[in-house]
Amino acid sequence: MSISQPDTNAPDTNQPEATGPVAGPAGKLIFEAEDVAVHFGGIKAVDGISFGLPEGKIVGILGPNGSGKSTLVGAITRHVPLTRGTLRFLGEDYGADQPHNVPHRGIARTFQTVRLLEERTVVENVLLGTDSLATGSRAARKLAHERAEEAMTRTGCEHLAKVRPDELSYGNRRRVEIARAIAMDPKLLLVDEPTAGMGRLEKDEISELMASLRAEGLTQLIVEHDVQMMVDTCDILIAMDFGKMLVEGDPRDVVRHPAVQEAYLGKAASKNA
Repeated sequence: MSISQPDTNAPDTNQPEATGPVAGPAGKLIFEAEDVAVHFGGIKAVDGISFGLPEGKIVGILGPNGSGKSTLVGAITRHVPLTRGTLRFLGEDYGADQPHNVPHRGIARTFQTVRLLEERTVVENVLLGTDSLATGSRAARKLAHERAEEAMTRTGCEHLAKVRPDELSYGNRRRVEIARAIAMDPKLLLVDEPTAGMGRLEKDEISELMASLRAEGLTQLIVEHDVQMMVDTCDILIAMDFGKMLVEGDPRDVVRHPAVQEAYLGKAASKNA
């Protein structure tokens, strides 16, 4: 869709300004980032980002390719080292954690590229999300299978349990990856480009899945560049460009903001939008 014409009848209110982590009416913050920066030599991929994630909400990070969205997610999951800044989850600073420790805190993620083991079935892939449970005691293995079955049910792929990933549509492969992530029983789910390469029907299905997980109380951070999907799905939207936050607020207001229009359309086009 054109970013200059978001599909909404909401009134055009005062434009929001970029702010730091504030819970506001949305509720307490489950996660906070303060002045987070990731520099690669002279390239400032992320440069001084501050925001918070209210518990039980879907927050989206929107931006054109190269805006720093995925690098920010990598920093949050500790796969990318911080140049500076603070990361707090459930009130605890975890910026010094190694990546393998982050899931144990209750943070799970998916990746831009679907990463499933093609030689294993769907249920075997989802079981990998239960970490060491699947190889533990009999009771632990039973719990792992229960979590995997629950995750597949929650994501609508339980009927695919015995199918191999290479037999699935792209949308269902995404569902399996999300099921594997929530099999970890996370409190926060980070989803990187969940609808990349999908048609509108598949995008709508993934959006509905995110909404159903929110209804269960799961806090989510979604990274995307599909404007309509983000407006339809998110409670709060953060727009980025060149590693910096442009604006944060109600999705319908954010996509109308002149700085966001310029980031997507260019300065001249945005003036005529």
